[in-house]
Amino acid sequence: MPHTVTTEEAQRTFREVTGHYPTGVAIVTGTDPTGELLALVVGTFSSVSLDPPLVSFMPMKTSRTFARMQECSSLCVNIVGGEQEREVMSIAQRWENKFDGIDWYPSPHGNPVLTEAIGWMDTTIWKTVDAGDHWIVLCEVKDMAITNPVSPLIFFQGGYGSFVCTSLLARMDHEILPAIHAAHAARSQVEALAAAIGCEVSVLTAVSADEMATVLSATAPGVDRDAALAQRIPIVPPIGDSYVFALPEAEQDRWIDKLKGEDSGTRVHRARLDFIREHGYGISFLPAAGSDAYTEMRRATKEYESGRLTPRKEREIRAQIGRTSVDYRPQVLDGAGTYNVGSIVLPVRDPSGRHTLTLRLAQVPQNVQGNLVAEWIESARTVVSVLESAPNETVGGVALSDAAAGR
Repeated sequence: MPHTVTTEEAQRTFREVTGHYPTGVAIVTGTDPTGELLALVVGTFSSVSLDPPLVSFMPMKTSRTFARMQECSSLCVNIVGGEQEREVMSIAQRWENKFDGIDWYPSPHGNPVLTEAIGWMDTTIWKTVDAGDHWIVLCEVKDMAITNPVSPLIFFQGGYGSFVCTSLLARMDHEILPAIHAAHAARSQVEALAAAIGCEVSVLTAVSADEMATVLSATAPGVDRDAALAQRIPIVPPIGDSYVFALPEAEQDRWIDKLKGEDSGTRVHRARLDFIREHGYGISFLPAAGSDAYTEMRRATKEYESGRLTPRKEREIRAQIGRTSVDYRPQVLDGAGTYNVGSIVLPVRDPSGRHTLTLRLAQVPQNVQGNLVAEWIESARTVVSVLESAPNETVGGVALSDAAAGR
């Protein structure tokens, strides 16, 4: 006999179970009789029939936006791409002016199509079916197109993510070849810097807006290689500031938003982006000499690298990284002061002029004077110059940096 989901606990269980089934994300748009633009985020879009061509979505009965959409002569379903989470959240959180700051163009029926949407379908409402606390809205497709064939945005276990097949992941290794070449052209200088300071020196590159990869690492004798971060690490505050600082403001906001509303951390990391922009490096400090403050971050990055993660597990890892006790508050060094430095990062320009590379110093000697730390930074700047002057490697006469960019 079927169970009726009535109690709060049963409803939570229902949401938990159904949340383990991923759904695509779509934005339904329309223009009401007064000319106002409407938009509704749905995670229940589905194809229904070929003859006639029908699709469906299921808004809540309490949706004021859908109540107004029933007056529209047509509706457009936007299939959302994996990089459009910010646009989705912006539309979902607004009651009006939903398209402020969002690029769009009109469909053949005059409804908004998001510029970066994977595809769109102009439809008319065919039938609305009563379904508990939702409507099942069946729509007949009148026109459609694929405009941006990229990986879709999906909703799974209470969070947004993007479906990426194994072949796309494999391509990443090819895409970072220019960074690998640049790093290894400076191998001797990187190794010399690590030996001179007595620390770990790494070169990292941004693989995407959400991930960095280590392309070269050197440690001085006696420095623990196992204490390094993983080879692939998520770009989530505080990680990635040496890359994000030079990106457009919208991308900086997206990086900060990964902190999920922790105001104090938000202020620190925004100030840190400004500091890196002004001084050309970022520095963090340990709460005490010999501190294991990086232990949790190191553990989190190793888990991130271990394999494919569900959205829930990725959120947990991000939270672990964000909880670090390392002090990232920007401060100018006092030459006579004494410091326990956690890490120093310096942005590096790639052959295209973008700051996609990072030189990172970690596991440095502790309880040292500011003048010595300043010397480390100047020595690191010399290595940055070598990295930035590394020639492009070519394959068949095509620069790898151009081939990887698909030019």
